Amino acid sequence: MAPLSTRYFNTLIERMEKVRDTQCEAIEKAAEMCARSIGNGKLAFTFGTGHGAIPALESFPRTGTIVGFRPIVESTMISFHHVWGDMGARQYRYIHAQEGYGRAIMASHQTDPGDSMILFSHSGINAVILDIAMECKERGIGVIAVTSLPHSSSVPSRHSCGKRLYEVADVVIDTGIPKGDASLQIDGLKYPVGASSTSVTIAIAHAIVSTTAERLVAQGIEPGVMVSPNTTEKAEADAQNDSNYQALWQRLKDR
Repeated sequence: MAPLSTRYFNTLIERMEKVRDTQCEAIEKAAEMCARSIGNGKLAFTFGTGHGAIPALESFPRTGTIVGFRPIVESTMISFHHVWGDMGARQYRYIHAQEGYGRAIMASHQTDPGDSMILFSHSGINAVILDIAMECKERGIGVIAVTSLPHSSSVPSRHSCGKRLYEVADVVIDTGIPKGDASLQIDGLKYPVGASSTSVTIAIAHAIVSTTAERLVAQGIEPGVMVSPNTTEKAEADAQNDSNYQALWQRLKDR
């Protein structure tokens, strides 16, 4: 049998290939929605709880991303790596299951019906992610779900609406990740190891952002692209990125 590290990478590659072969049409639809928002001077928000916040963070400002994407990241839902103490795992486990908290998050952000929202959630069943989705629908904001249909379709919703994220969203991108995420068995160990949902969702996030940039260029709009400052052209990179920050501020200030 191949080493576990090889098996892990083979599994991850297989899952990436499955997304490539089955989800590009949905990714194109998501990019079209985001390009419409950004091209009209609006925003494409991104949000996730727990590890779902990582692909949301990747959307901007990161090298190769563009102005117009706007991550919403709540510290109460991403700092649980502390486990013990402030904002620990138990606080996260409690908060992300509380209905109403997602609507409180949305109340802190001024949105426009022309905006879009990308929601990252492996299971797509918990209260906060569904609060956000439902609130966006009520505000007229298009909702894109990046979620696991194998997992989500096999478990009930934990929100009073009775729906799962894929049943609320306008566009659904299926990661195809199996229920439970980790899938590598080790002899003598009860539970599997080797989660892959985060790697796959990050790849999907960058595919959406990159395709959005392509759509904007096709419309004659040059998006502001973030460039790496860790190069010999640091001054040029800093100037480019500072102009991107200013462009984002202008979009926020106009609200």
